[in-house]
Amino acid sequence: MNLDDLCINTIRMLSVDMVEEANSGHPGMPMGAASMAYVLWMRFLKHNPENPKWHDRDRFVLSAGHGSALLYSLLHLTGYDLSIEEIKRFRQWGSKTPGHIEYGDTPGVECTTGPLGQGFGMAVGMAIAERFLASKFNRMGYEIVNHFIYAIASDGDLMEGISSEAASLAGHFKLGKMICLYDNNHISLSGETRLTFTEDVCKRFESYGWHVQNVDDGNNIEAVSRAIKKAQEETERPSLISARTHIGYGSPHKQDTFEVHGSPLGHDEVTATKKNLGWPLEPKFYIPDEALARFRKAIDKGLRFESEWKEKFNSYRKAYPELASEWDSMMNSELPDAWDKDISVFPPDPKGIATRAASGQAMNAIAKHIPSLIGGSADLNPSTNTELKSKGNFQFPDAPGEKVQGAASGEWGYGGANIAYGVREHAMGAIANGMALHGGLIPFAGTFLIFSDYMRPAIRLAALMKLHVIYVLTHDSIALGEDGPTHQPVEQIASLRAMPNLTVIRPCDANETTEAWKIAIAHRNGPVALILTRQKVPVIDRQKYKSASELTMGAYVIADCSSCMPEIILIATGSEVHIALAAYEKLNAEYVDVRVVNMASCEIFENQPQEYKDTVLPPQIRKRVVIEAGSTHGWHKYVGLDGVVIGVDRFGASAPGEIVLEKFGVTVENVINKARGLL
Repeated sequence: MNLDDLCINTIRMLSVDMVEEANSGHPGMPMGAASMAYVLWMRFLKHNPENPKWHDRDRFVLSAGHGSALLYSLLHLTGYDLSIEEIKRFRQWGSKTPGHIEYGDTPGVECTTGPLGQGFGMAVGMAIAERFLASKFNRMGYEIVNHFIYAIASDGDLMEGISSEAASLAGHFKLGKMICLYDNNHISLSGETRLTFTEDVCKRFESYGWHVQNVDDGNNIEAVSRAIKKAQEETERPSLISARTHIGYGSPHKQDTFEVHGSPLGHDEVTATKKNLGWPLEPKFYIPDEALARFRKAIDKGLRFESEWKEKFNSYRKAYPELASEWDSMMNSELPDAWDKDISVFPPDPKGIATRAASGQAMNAIAKHIPSLIGGSADLNPSTNTELKSKGNFQFPDAPGEKVQGAASGEWGYGGANIAYGVREHAMGAIANGMALHGGLIPFAGTFLIFSDYMRPAIRLAALMKLHVIYVLTHDSIALGEDGPTHQPVEQIASLRAMPNLTVIRPCDANETTEAWKIAIAHRNGPVALILTRQKVPVIDRQKYKSASELTMGAYVIADCSSCMPEIILIATGSEVHIALAAYEKLNAEYVDVRVVNMASCEIFENQPQEYKDTVLPPQIRKRVVIEAGSTHGWHKYVGLDGVVIGVDRFGASAPGEIVLEKFGVTVENVINKARGLL
């Protein structure tokens, strides 16, 4: 057995032993894809096992996250901080080797994958980030940003619709730094792919504008190597390499069957496989010394890669000190001094402004000082107010942007900060995650709140990975009006609040919207969703009511009674705060002691000390009314058995917004009646 084959079989059998020890996992993909993964990692991947976060490393995304044992084997063998003890603890409580790859748990893992197609979309986001940062920072003779984004994708990844959206956009943007190896093994979890997946994948990707190659034998390492080299040389198209592999390669009875996809081989078949591959039956987790020596050369290569880059960057710092300083700030997630100085303060105005419009003003004021802010909407910029003025369009720089209707003002090229996603919410969510994971950028994604459902898998992964992604979700309630129930969100806010690590903020007016943006920019422990109105809402007189800066507490007493303790508490969010304040004024005139609590963010409020929470919502005051033009789910936590929730627990209706609100009882009169009923 030559040394290459020995190394490849080391990957295979380490993966098999991991799955067998755990009695759980997916051995087939690592066995089949080991050869092409070995070629990529040992001949092409620019990385440093001793510094997994080195900025100019190549990124590797195992989109087929069920094949996690493949990546864990590579990480351990090439010298990352992943011990053999952790390899043996595959899929166990507290291990660094969870069943599907999880960002933050394992050194060298670039993103959480497992939900198929998401990793592919995140790889596209990383490729966008690479081109954007290269355009911003690279100068002649100083290519400080110059790396590839590699992905291994399965048939399942390419079946999921998100990969079609993301691949279409990657081809349009001509992301030549993205190279995807397609593990074309003809088998999915429940059977052969010819049951469900007979399209010509290569022609599909060609139609997207990709550079496509076929490798007839994925175990032919020289053929794989030639294909990757050609893909690297193709600078104006992303590349797909379709490699014909054999799931469960080496297993005498289970190779090329779905039985090896998601189940351990079993003791007898492991024995038969080891014999078939000329592998020692014992010990388990055997790693030949000569194979390990070959793999560990990655450490010296990685140190050399990073050292050469640092030398180049030190020269760059001398030649371009201001750019180098900006690079340091962006890559270290540092905010410039006075980054929020140009954000407007809105004067009281009973006619008001839609919070989506106030959001657009705030984000543009912020973008003047934070060059890392980048993003766009799913073909909804005029409605979501998410265009960054004068910041240009992220596009392949081959045509002047002014010739294209709808193009943002400013630069047309890879330095543009506005990403025109088209109608692709699924891909937009994953791409935003990829940009955040890449480092150096604060991505935002805008759409109607109702279509957050299309982004939900990506939002969930952003929350799971605690990424700094900002969602601008507008048209936030049944007050949307005539577009009707297909476009009127009902359950969306409640469902987003149910997601761990996601901070949901529903500001009540323009000034709270600017405060919400400040929170979203500074937040570092997960994504933030800004829930914004389509309709105008009054700008509250903050001389009369509490300051909008109180939003930092999540919930606060915006209006209170003159006595030390209220008889009743009205709790509201967003546009319904104005209804609560109007009811407050009328009840006050009837000498009812009323408090209004603006619950703009339940998540932020719940993170406050109990003492503060009790001052806002005194436990002894049990007569409470919640007003929110959406699902009542979750609100009973705050009103208990003695309170009332005014909300919407059915789908909306097509009519002018004010009529819809009236018919659903989201009115001042109904709030007063419910309050009187409690009193």
